[in-house]
Amino acid sequence: MHLINTQVDDSLERLRAKLEQEKERPHHAMDPYFYRSHLVHERELTHLVFKSWIYALHVSEIPNAGDYQLLEIGEDNIIIARGEDGNVHAMHNICRHRGARVCEQASGNRKTFVCPYHGWVYNTDGSLKAARETHMMTDFRPETMGLKQVRCVTFMGLVFINCDPEAGDFLSALENIRQPLGAYDLDHAQVAHRQTYRIHANWKLVLENYLECYHCATSHRAYAKMHTLKDLEEKSAPIVNAMLERADAVTGIQGISKEHTKIYLDAESFGACVHTMRYGLFDGYLTGSQDGKPVAPLMGNIKDYDGGAGDYQMGPLTFMLNYPDHCVLYRFIPRALTETDMEVVWFVRGDAVPGKDFDVEKVTWLWHHTTMEDEYIIMRNSLGVNSRFFEPGPYHPEFEFTLQKFVRWYLHTLEHSLSING
Repeated sequence: MHLINTQVDDSLERLRAKLEQEKERPHHAMDPYFYRSHLVHERELTHLVFKSWIYALHVSEIPNAGDYQLLEIGEDNIIIARGEDGNVHAMHNICRHRGARVCEQASGNRKTFVCPYHGWVYNTDGSLKAARETHMMTDFRPETMGLKQVRCVTFMGLVFINCDPEAGDFLSALENIRQPLGAYDLDHAQVAHRQTYRIHANWKLVLENYLECYHCATSHRAYAKMHTLKDLEEKSAPIVNAMLERADAVTGIQGISKEHTKIYLDAESFGACVHTMRYGLFDGYLTGSQDGKPVAPLMGNIKDYDGGAGDYQMGPLTFMLNYPDHCVLYRFIPRALTETDMEVVWFVRGDAVPGKDFDVEKVTWLWHHTTMEDEYIIMRNSLGVNSRFFEPGPYHPEFEFTLQKFVRWYLHTLEHSLSING
């Protein structure tokens, strides 16, 4: 963990004052306070992160009854398991007796989850199966003592969770991108590789880096030589428009270039961000690889390369970049004030054979390489932001447009949290 000095006199009054100051200088980067405050970090988790829809895993990773994976968010731990009923369930990894974790291994297969402390036994759907000598407890009702459930939905093979029991309907929001996302047949895709990059910086710095491509031309040379997103729209428009005109016909997918954006303050419900657009690759590049050449069989029902890539957002912290032959998912998870887990997942066709139809190193090269570059610049950004001499500068109106949407939602959420309790 990267340690920073924090203010010991922090308070809700100070937070209110900082929020008011942000209103006085719109379109500027946030004050360092929001990256340094433990009080702010706790409120973020309570009022933002744990009330948002977050990608958990792909259904292919837990194919059998009893298969599970753990998801760590902050100091909390969530079990995502396939129950005996064949459905995917999510639950807090906290025994309902005295709070011990009932599962320790990051993934595996279990018939039950057994608390190591006092032996309470839970089924893989979280329901309580047995609890020793509880006949002595007055009014003990086993049916009410299962592991606390977490909201869980599956869309095209992608499993999302939300710890807020009152969370809005995410599936209805996701229906807006069914047509373009369906082109990749993620229901039947496989995870070619997944990797967690532990970044020793505040989670907002990590996410903010992803939300803008102002840095792409200078920090990501391999990415920049093939992706038009690194240029202003006035420069990239001819290439992108030509790609959009041919996209449906070349790929064979009606609506693959559909655009839809309802994110952050415009989302259909809190934490239910949904976005899609298609942007172009420069001429001569077909996909996101080291040389721009195909690295795997075409995804889903796609017939050919149109020189484009699909850009997606699902929830505030989950994003996908989908090429015709593979898809790359990014998820950002706060772990501590100065620690963030950046999970990257690469998908290929479900029937593709490793070593024959694709080489994992070739599939992952570009975005592993780019992520390592991101870690370098995020760490330098963190060091500067945490300096007492840092003065926030102005955002770029085009390159940092989406980033500003996030910041407005973030500050609004913090301000609203103060009106709820404190």
